[in-house]
Amino acid sequence: MTDPQRHTFVEDLQGMSLGVFFCALGLTFLTHLGLITGQTAGIAVIISYLSGWSFGPVFFVINLPFYVLAWIRMGRAFTIKSLICVTALSVLTEVIPANLMFTDLSPLLGAITFGALTGVGLLALFRHNGSLGGLGIVALLVQDTTGFKAGYLQLAVDGVIFAAALLLFPATVVMWSLMGAVVLNLIITFNHRRDRYVAT
Repeated sequence: MTDPQRHTFVEDLQGMSLGVFFCALGLTFLTHLGLITGQTAGIAVIISYLSGWSFGPVFFVINLPFYVLAWIRMGRAFTIKSLICVTALSVLTEVIPANLMFTDLSPLLGAITFGALTGVGLLALFRHNGSLGGLGIVALLVQDTTGFKAGYLQLAVDGVIFAAALLLFPATVVMWSLMGAVVLNLIITFNHRRDRYVAT
């Protein structure tokens, strides 16, 4: 096994920028179809649908309490990077939908595209010692301290969120949404390993 490599500032910048862009693009597919997702983003999406508030500001506010945990357990660099990523995502989820139009998008393709784009985007953020905050911070912390896969933990939390969503949304919406979440979390489960790189 090769030694993990420390990323330079430029490598972090491009990796995190690409990761946030992929996640924001994935969320654009998701929200265009009126689907939901899990984790903190899923909670923000549900609140956005029910209240009429924009996803970006809701997502930003929900993440605020998790930065305390991140600062204590994951370090200053991780916390600052995560804050930057969350802020950038909050902005991009307002900008991209205003500049991207869908004439026809099936729920199957939309759900898979969301899961693939967001899964790869999150991998890029994790690789560069960042995250999109929220419950993802908890999942990374659990994997780092116990070895239990972050993707499996996120999938378990998603199950609870989707079960609650059945009380608020049609079963078909929850079904397609769950497919996207499974794709996302399996990508994280099969590909995320902290020992492949070092924190910067």
